Amino acid sequence: MSFAGGAARLGLLALLGFAVAPSAQADTIFVSNEKSNTVSVVDGGKMQVVATIKVGRRPRGITFNEDMTQIYVCVGDDNRIDVIDVATQKVVDRLPSGPDPELFVLDPKGHLLYVANEDDNMVSVVDTDAKKIVGEIQVGVEPEGMGISPDGKFLVNTSETTNMAHFIDTGSHQIIDNVLVDARPRVARFTGDGKFVWVSSEVGGTVSIIDTASRKVVHKISFAVQGVPREAIQPVGIQITSDGQRAFVALGPANRVAEIDAKTFEVKRYHLVGQRVWNLALSPDEKRLYTTNGVSNDMSVMDLERGRVVKSVSVGGAPWGVIVKP
Repeated sequence: MSFAGGAARLGLLALLGFAVAPSAQADTIFVSNEKSNTVSVVDGGKMQVVATIKVGRRPRGITFNEDMTQIYVCVGDDNRIDVIDVATQKVVDRLPSGPDPELFVLDPKGHLLYVANEDDNMVSVVDTDAKKIVGEIQVGVEPEGMGISPDGKFLVNTSETTNMAHFIDTGSHQIIDNVLVDARPRVARFTGDGKFVWVSSEVGGTVSIIDTASRKVVHKISFAVQGVPREAIQPVGIQITSDGQRAFVALGPANRVAEIDAKTFEVKRYHLVGQRVWNLALSPDEKRLYTTNGVSNDMSVMDLERGRVVKSVSVGGAPWGVIVKP
């Protein structure tokens, strides 16, 4: 085929919609690896690891700063937060935390980081500009999940042993309500409109939907996967699409991700991924879902338009957290 003919054919394919979407290809995915003490950098176009960043011991929670120029990583066994420069892909700073930080959330203004410290039953409030702890909030036993409302007024922390979701006023740093959920709550995720909080309970095997205004559980989602024992279905990570229509829940050793109608709370299907799926991240265009699989040491790449996994990418030991930059 001549160059002119080839160019014409490519132009026709693009017009017909067969060109690969550049937004998905441009994704850069960062995965925290709990056992190898690293963060893997994955090129979303090549779908392969292109760099490995050494961090402190037992990295789990991972998130961006407000402009995505830096990454914060909870390194639990070193009782601190490592700061990675995205451009150089190197650790450039450290922030304080309490003992054994696991998960955290950045306030919408980007200056305060709320950190769940598993070993002292506290949520630390870290000023990222001053690089110091400016407050501590006593919560339940083994604090884990951290979610913040879109307006930044309310924080939700889950305590694994107390089996509660604690609602915290970010202005006063006071607990204003405690909501009982099922056993071993892990992740707390606000809906985009701030009206509901989804809380996964790993041992209870459910996701509780809490009304933010009344702070009451208004629905519980249960799961049943054919051929998988009930005790192996352990909900952890949660992601909700920006339009509030679909939700995805990682089901741990069930090796599945549940796809849920976020309006009716009906489980639509189960997607087979890697072994011991921990956490999830949507691509910025929401056409892909990335999952961390802690036992198979890989990341599954799910094409949401085709409804299936299209790639498994080997990363570090016991991948745990995952975030995505366009």
